[in-house]
Amino acid sequence: MMRTILSERLRECRKAKGYTQIQVATLCDITEKTYQNYELMSREPKLEILIRIADLYEVSLDYLVGRTNNK
Repeated sequence: MMRTILSERLRECRKAKGYTQIQVATLCDITEKTYQNYELMSREPKLEILIRIADLYEVSLDYLVGRTNNK
């Protein structure tokens, strides 16, 4: 369940900010394929990367993983 929420929220936040997957990957210092895998949930991000993504999207880690609906 958490994996599905994370996948959905990564995609939702990226689109809300108007970023492409390659832009997010570049800004978070990861490859585009790696970020794509996070949105597809074929791979889970390490905490360090998840923090970078949350900072970029200006949301909390709890929001990204579905522990709260408050960004």
